[in-house]
Order: sequence, then structure tokens, then C-alpha cells
Amino acid sequence: MNVRILIAAGALALAGSLGAPASAQEAFHGYDCTDDCSGHEAGYDWAQRNDITDESDCDGNSQSFNEGCQAYVEEQSSESVPRYQPNGGGDDEDGSE
Repeated sequence: MNVRILIAAGALALAGSLGAPASAQEAFHGYDCTDDCSGHEAGYDWAQRNDITDESDCDGNSQSFNEGCQAYVEEQSSESVPRYQPNGGGDDEDGSE
């Protein structure tokens, strides 16, 4: 009798872990990871070390590596805030032409 209870409890535990919703999947800066996000982290770190500023440079053989690289570029572009330039940003300081 006890063996049947243990088997039933084990089956329920296994079924519960297999039925986890897809939203429980890990993400890296908005990109879904298939496993542990190590590919994304490697791409992000590589882009950071190489000061990558253009997503077209994120063209490796691994989708997760490329997405990590793109995440770095996106983060850098969102952090760059345009500076205030008086007189509409022109080179002429007195406003005359």
C-alpha cells in the first residue's frame, strides 16, 4: 500500500514539473533563453569588451550570442542622452547666418 502512495506522489510531482508554463522560462534583457542564458551572457560580455555600438556587428553563428550582443548595443543606445544645444544646435553661437 505504501509503495502505491509513493509512486502516485512521485508521478504527481513529475507531472507538475513538466507542466510548468512557458512564461517561467528565463529571459536575458528581454530575450528568451533556452537553457541558462549563458549564450546571451557571452554575447553581452563580448560586446562590452569590444565596445560594440552597432547591432550589425552582432553577427555570430549563435542566435543567443547575437541576442546578448544586441542587448548590450540596445542598452548603450538607451543610455546615451542627447545633450542640450542652445540656439537649435547650430554651430553659430550668435544665431546669425
